[in-house]
Amino acid sequence: MTKSVSEKTRVCFSHSEVILAFVIAASFSSPSPESDTIPEEFTLSVTKFRKRFFVSFIFSMFLFNMEPAGPVAPNAVNSIIEIVEEEEVTRRNDSNGDVTNAKSKGGWFPAYILLANQALATLAFFGVGVNLVLFLTRVLRQDSAEAANSVSIWTGTVYIFSLLGAFLSDSYWGRYLTCTIFQLFFVTGLGLLSLTSWLMLIKPEGCGDEHIKCMQPTSWGVRIFYLSIYMVAFGYGGHQPTLATFGADQFDDKTIKTNNSREAFFSYFYFALNVGSLFSNTILVYYEDTGMWTLGFGVSLASAVVALISFLAGSGRYRYAQACGNPVIRVIQVFVAAARKWKVQPAKGQLYEVDGLESAIKGSRKIRHTEEFGFMDKAATLTLKDGNESGNQWRLCTVTQVEEAKCVLRMIPVWLCTIIYSVVFTQMASLFVEQGDVMNNKIGNFHLPAATMSVFDIFSVLICTLLYRSILVPLAGKLSGNPKGLSELQRMGVGLIIGMLAMVAAGATELVRLRQVQPGQKASSLTIFTQIPQYVLVGASEVFMYVGQLEFFNGQAPDGIKSFGSSLCMASISFGNYVSSMMVKLVMVFTAKGGEPGWIPNDLNVGHMDRFFFLIAVLTALDLIIYVFCARWYKGFQAEGSENIENQEDDETINKV
Repeated sequence: MTKSVSEKTRVCFSHSEVILAFVIAASFSSPSPESDTIPEEFTLSVTKFRKRFFVSFIFSMFLFNMEPAGPVAPNAVNSIIEIVEEEEVTRRNDSNGDVTNAKSKGGWFPAYILLANQALATLAFFGVGVNLVLFLTRVLRQDSAEAANSVSIWTGTVYIFSLLGAFLSDSYWGRYLTCTIFQLFFVTGLGLLSLTSWLMLIKPEGCGDEHIKCMQPTSWGVRIFYLSIYMVAFGYGGHQPTLATFGADQFDDKTIKTNNSREAFFSYFYFALNVGSLFSNTILVYYEDTGMWTLGFGVSLASAVVALISFLAGSGRYRYAQACGNPVIRVIQVFVAAARKWKVQPAKGQLYEVDGLESAIKGSRKIRHTEEFGFMDKAATLTLKDGNESGNQWRLCTVTQVEEAKCVLRMIPVWLCTIIYSVVFTQMASLFVEQGDVMNNKIGNFHLPAATMSVFDIFSVLICTLLYRSILVPLAGKLSGNPKGLSELQRMGVGLIIGMLAMVAAGATELVRLRQVQPGQKASSLTIFTQIPQYVLVGASEVFMYVGQLEFFNGQAPDGIKSFGSSLCMASISFGNYVSSMMVKLVMVFTAKGGEPGWIPNDLNVGHMDRFFFLIAVLTALDLIIYVFCARWYKGFQAEGSENIENQEDDETINKV
């Protein structure tokens, strides 16, 4: 550990170049599956060269920051390359219908590996995120409002990267390769964060608790710190939706049993997320709160490394799905083709579709025509001019391609209504922590870190998940006749209601806290355990909202955009954080006038954070009204072959009767 600061800075910028290289490389990745103009032998050679180059490049950059005790085995890079190429061969064989020992692939065993990966990665992520607002105020010396905004923007960026991960997964790389690459970035970012905090920020040693103040950080230290946490955001964000979809891929949807397993996986996926965060929100939070920040970040790094190794270890058991080409281009093609035929009347019952069981989108089933958004059917209407351009998708699209674009349009209004709920959710990582930090958090001589209170959210999620699967689903199924209990849209509506109640509880807690503030004291005499109801309510709402979102957006997304569907849930959290940050700024602009401190000042004892919580509750109530209209309007799609599941369910219901 004798590297100079300039050398560490050079390492830092080298990682920036890695991120830029991968973003650019995405544009030149494997040719779209729709392209048949390039010889297959040439395509395979270029693909293999590209993968060898980028995997070797990332692995070498990862090792550049590490100081191994001995020489690195020369076969390490080749091992990773062989795994990636093996996945590529498997994926190509699967797409050609040549699946070797297919019965041994997929199922609950590899799904459990992915659930363990989720738990470990979440432990690592929340080891950084759960106490980040206190790190910013104590170590980087930001004020409360600035720190809350920084955390909101960072958390929002985490989930914005989920859209990039979903795009690369659906379009070019496939789920496995996408998960692998983003996890490498995740591990590298955590390593850089651990080194930066240890060597440049935690000065003197042990500072950053409530008693010892840290020295003013250097500008370079702050820059490298932000680079490292945004590398963590890049890696974790791109990995999450792809992992959820990859887990669902382990079960086909051809039978009731496997279809139910897919739905159960999403509940267990969110369960695993909270199991992983449990350790971060209890033990790691305690050590970080007492000034052992580097230890906390180091444990997060170790957890991320174990997660990556376990993920690669299951490579031979996974069930792989083929990447289906660039969905953005396909959607644009539909609108362009419809615009070019604006004066053409859609042909009822005579829209263009390819022959056979498979659609023109490789790896995707055909989708049945629907009546909504009828103007888009113009893109699939055959005209005389199309006779010589039947292969030009900018002029003539298939019914499946048109319906894929319709699915995206149908999901957008429902998705927009979930953003306000994410504003509720993001308060746990920012204002809830700041509120708890100025409450009585003493248990005898023991100081309870404010961020530890989120453990009640975690226990609420774990208990409510088990109760929902074991009690509520069977009970609601008997009452409603729906074997799922509540539909995904109904569950999301319930989540909105509970989230609104959580904000009311948070506002009421703040009102009582302010009344028990003693003059000259930083902390109120009100016990921090008064926050329990708001954390429990947020946890219960997550089970209904976020698990419902994962099931809804993944289930309602066609085969070609499955990861995109899963990423919408993460993107909702992202935009919720950005909206929360914007609300904080606007509230301070309008309330901090004429000498008034505003609702969320640096000294919360002279502010009115309760009003901010009540404002969010009112906005959530208005959002719920709009959501009900959107949910009633929504109609799903039906893929070819999905009627088999419906027939099996009908037969099962008749047999029970």
